[in-house]
Amino acid sequence: MGTIEQGVRQAVENCLRVQPGEKAVIITDRQTIEIGSALKAAIEMIAGEVKYFIMEDFGTRPIDLPPAIEAAMRSADVSVYAAQGAEGELQSFRMPMLKAIKANSTLRHAHMVEITPRIMCDGMCSDYKEVQRISRLVYEKVCSAERIEVTTEKGCNFTARFSPELRWVIEDGDIKPGRVRNLPDGEVSTCPIDVNGTVVIDGCLGDFFIQKYGSLEDTPIIIEVENARAKEESIECADEQLRQEFTKYLFENDENSHRIGEFAIGTNTCLTELIHNIVQDEKYPGVHIAFGGPGPSETGADWDCKSHLDGVINSPTIVVDGVTIMEEGQFHLE
Repeated sequence: MGTIEQGVRQAVENCLRVQPGEKAVIITDRQTIEIGSALKAAIEMIAGEVKYFIMEDFGTRPIDLPPAIEAAMRSADVSVYAAQGAEGELQSFRMPMLKAIKANSTLRHAHMVEITPRIMCDGMCSDYKEVQRISRLVYEKVCSAERIEVTTEKGCNFTARFSPELRWVIEDGDIKPGRVRNLPDGEVSTCPIDVNGTVVIDGCLGDFFIQKYGSLEDTPIIIEVENARAKEESIECADEQLRQEFTKYLFENDENSHRIGEFAIGTNTCLTELIHNIVQDEKYPGVHIAFGGPGPSETGADWDCKSHLDGVINSPTIVVDGVTIMEEGQFHLE
């Protein structure tokens, strides 16, 4: 474990590589203002003036993306979103924000949704040279894969198939121009062309589910998936309210919100345990899948979705075209 200051320095100097004279934007909220203020101070020391936005200044959450923030991001060199999620804001704020980011082909953006002091001292203080090394090894194992099988002791058992026409993406903390990267980082991901079997999410979920439910260790969500789409009648969970909210999210957001759009392998081996916060746990060595948006601009997928819900699968065994690269959460790469 490090300190918030070390995590901030990692984000600003090593991941974003802020340069003197660059235009910078920071978006934060009242709950995350300690981290937002620290990022602002660190960037100001290098780049100079920073456009600094606190989301509650624009109204009661959830809010829509304000024109002032959109305009600032369209002309910025670097930007950071460091705030907590609010129910409905993925569609009203974060998706429009990502569109504004993509409209600026030179912008380097650090996406730190649900960031906490603990994560700044933990995942953001990882050895990113090691994360980059492991990420490259994983990429070499999966980049030409036709099928990957995932199993766990809790009953997860599914097979994902992949197309050479869809790109695998390395996310290892190196934020290049025109790119959005979640921090802390460490994963290799793509959009599968097909998924069939039983998915058991026993780590945590993304979006507003993080703060509301936390760990799913004792209340895993079980989903039967056919042709990459969840079967509504199959969804099981010991927490009935969670089951209902999860089902509603998948089947009432978008025609593709129950379709698996992301298959990812966490590659941050510096992390030692799950903390039940998606922003860090999806980087923990293992598998996470997401229902919804496939990141078409990066993967090359020919479809999209207005929602994206990540789910972490703990301690999986991963078999790539018959070769085991992870056994019960432990990598076998070299």
